[in-house]
Amino acid sequence: MARKPIHYKISEQQREELVTMQRSLKLQKRYVDRAKVIILSSEGMTIDQIIEQTRLSRRAVNKWRQRFKLSGIDGLKDAPRSGKKPVITPEQKLLVIQKACSKPEGGYTNWSQSRIAKEVGISQSRVFQILRETDLKPHKIEYWCGKSPDPEFEAKMINIVGLYMNPPENAIVLCVDEKTQIQALDRTQPLLPLKPSHPRRLTATYKRNGTVALIAALAVHTGEITAKTMASNNAGNFLKFLKKLDRSYRGKKLHIIVDNLSVHKNKEVKKWLERKRKFKFHFTPTYSSWLNQVEIWFNLLTKDVIKGGIWKSSEQLASQLMEYVDTYNKTRAKPFEWTYTGNPLKI
Repeated sequence: MARKPIHYKISEQQREELVTMQRSLKLQKRYVDRAKVIILSSEGMTIDQIIEQTRLSRRAVNKWRQRFKLSGIDGLKDAPRSGKKPVITPEQKLLVIQKACSKPEGGYTNWSQSRIAKEVGISQSRVFQILRETDLKPHKIEYWCGKSPDPEFEAKMINIVGLYMNPPENAIVLCVDEKTQIQALDRTQPLLPLKPSHPRRLTATYKRNGTVALIAALAVHTGEITAKTMASNNAGNFLKFLKKLDRSYRGKKLHIIVDNLSVHKNKEVKKWLERKRKFKFHFTPTYSSWLNQVEIWFNLLTKDVIKGGIWKSSEQLASQLMEYVDTYNKTRAKPFEWTYTGNPLKI
């Protein structure tokens, strides 16, 4: 009499991990077989049916079913082998940590695990283990915002945040900046499309078809973007953009947040602004352009459009940039909201 199948209940996350393991072209076959055993078990197949499909022994099928039942995905990994562990002296461990935290010699900037292992005289796997235990990552670099040297930093910062939080009546707050030297890159071979287990692929070789600069203004309290492409970033083009904003926001006083780029303080720009009392400029503190909210939108633009793009000409790139601006305004434009709820950072 055939045995009734035992239904294994697995979560959606576990199923996704198991399916990924089963489809992997890089995992060793034994891990693929183990994932398949659990997937078939979750679908209600009997042990005999699983044996027939996987060509594994009854003992192996039972083993991995029990291991998964006890430990989940981790239960499908190989158990540690018996035997004497390699001895690492405290001095060697300290030397690994010291190397990882110091600048290497010989013209190198960063340490690799293999070079640390060679210097200390132990295996790379042991170096990896020591670094993991101490949570040291010499191969990684993170950037942070240093303290601005601007003596008026606090006053300028409070002014700009005040415009975001409590704008003046009958006025529009605009964050303005330029993204320059956007390259219209074409690839030497056709793009290979996305398919299971393979991402979209581009050739590493490319040809340049010119560059485009984009100037944009983010309306802080609506999220809408006013933008213009240009061949280069100069005072003349910046002045033309200000005139465009003047026409777009008739009858409104405009508070413009900009960084300290020289074109924003050009004498021709200042001369024109003297006749336009509706404009008031607010300059971000030195090294603090992150206070300008349009930088957030430029980050979205980079991920949505520029990264991985292919263009036959700078005109094609400029056209796509403006198409994206139009789509963004129609479908996604909304004010950016504060999300940080923790304590203020102390510098």
